[in-house]
Amino acid sequence: MTKSVKVLLVSVLLLFIGSVIAVIIIVRKPKGTYVEIVQNNEIIYSFDLSEEKNRTFRIAGQQGGWNEVRIEDGKISITDADCPDHTCVKAGVLRSENIPIVCLPHKLVIRFADKEQK
Repeated sequence: MTKSVKVLLVSVLLLFIGSVIAVIIIVRKPKGTYVEIVQNNEIIYSFDLSEEKNRTFRIAGQQGGWNEVRIEDGKISITDADCPDHTCVKAGVLRSENIPIVCLPHKLVIRFADKEQK
């Protein structure tokens, strides 16, 4: 093998290892089950998913519009919305502390929070 092939193989291997580490960090399990729902930088709901019963509720946007939020089996997601792109619905269940569920048109964020912030 030539030196350039060895350098290429090492580079690809390092890139692969870095990608695996990044995925592990992004998708890691949250430390707790406390969740905040924030709209326009104000906390409108805060609760512990492990104590919440299965339910679905609607959050109205301040300039109109709505998001339908579902809590089921200790998980939370946005199941429907009247925003044009439905990115918040496509996000699925909140899994990571690093990646919240966001609906930009309605300025809504669902994220994990520390218990002390409750």
